[in-house]
Amino acid sequence: MSNPNPPTIEEARVGGGNVNPVENKLTDRLSHILADLGKNGIFIALIAVVVLFAILTEGILLRPQNISNLVVQNGYILVLAIGMVMVIIAGHIDLSVGSVAAFVGACSGVFAVQWGLPWWLAVILSLAIGALVGVWQGFWIAYVGIPAFIVTLAGMLIFRGLALVVLGNANIGSFPAEYRALGNGFLTDVFGEFEIDPLTLGVGALAILALVVQQVRTRRGRQKYGQDVEPMAWFITKLVLVSVAIGFFAYSLASYKGIPITLIILAVLVLVYGIVMNRTVFGRHIYAIGGNRHAAELSGIKTRRVDFWLFVNMGVLAALAGLIFTARLNLAGPKAGDGFELEAISAAFIGGAAVQGGVGTIGGAIIGGLIIGVLNNGMSIMGIGIEWQQAVKGLVLLLAVAFDVYNKRRSGGN
Repeated sequence: MSNPNPPTIEEARVGGGNVNPVENKLTDRLSHILADLGKNGIFIALIAVVVLFAILTEGILLRPQNISNLVVQNGYILVLAIGMVMVIIAGHIDLSVGSVAAFVGACSGVFAVQWGLPWWLAVILSLAIGALVGVWQGFWIAYVGIPAFIVTLAGMLIFRGLALVVLGNANIGSFPAEYRALGNGFLTDVFGEFEIDPLTLGVGALAILALVVQQVRTRRGRQKYGQDVEPMAWFITKLVLVSVAIGFFAYSLASYKGIPITLIILAVLVLVYGIVMNRTVFGRHIYAIGGNRHAAELSGIKTRRVDFWLFVNMGVLAALAGLIFTARLNLAGPKAGDGFELEAISAAFIGGAAVQGGVGTIGGAIIGGLIIGVLNNGMSIMGIGIEWQQAVKGLVLLLAVAFDVYNKRRSGGN
């Protein structure tokens, strides 16, 4: 006889109709949470590094002054990381950014100190020089067809030499106070002198509010179009954890000197370049070129133009990094920019950029740069020598790239 109540397709798939809806629901939620953790692995890595060094340094790492110093000391690397990840996404590399930063810093010293130009004019002229450097390198890469590795390797030598020529193998300082504020200034005491700066707390509260509104809107949008969303409990947990982290960061800054000018510059850059990469045609073209350059050309994307403007942009950001570094030291010197390119490239790769191109985010590069900054700061507090610091950072970079390769193989990539 035939079964009057045959099992459904789903029941037959899971085995004989013995389905426990509660277990299935829990399994689905757990798998979603694990997948979400995998997507945000770099953020979890940052938290793990912070917790580790907070323990090893007996809490010194998380003191308000040290948190503020982390931002100021690593600002120029984070600026470079923003431009570098865009270059890497497009399938290129830039080895010249450290030398360009040194060259532009030297030029700014001539403008602001030796020639006595107004600080703002010195800044504008320095950024313009960075753009011209980008035009020079972008021309050889985009329109002559020389690989970026070769062009920027040559640029590393050219602009390091020009920096020494401009400086005359001597240091230039000191700079006007307004110029120095780029690297050492703070936005504080706007509403008067308080032990805890209210402006900084207010900005932190606005950041938390903006985060919550954006995440809720994104979730509702996904639900509206029938897309899968994470369980509500996990969604709220993530929001609470991130909000607590932002609140702690804002309170720490408010307890010291307020908001560093460097942080304001970084926040503007992250916002602008996040929009460029995610919501503009130019950003989509960068991802398309990095994913498959030949297919991008066949689809009508002007790859040469995109490459050209990528390196113009990188030149401007390298110039800005040079200004921030020079302002922080109040000195333009021959050794400025040493190793900047390696730090920026490491930040991009640790932040999830793919070696082959086509993958990467601005936020990931910033988090990668922060991981490097926390490693540097934590090991310095512990008294670890520079030789071991370099070894540890190299190992972290290798593991980050190895993890990226492993994920691609596991997901069926080549």
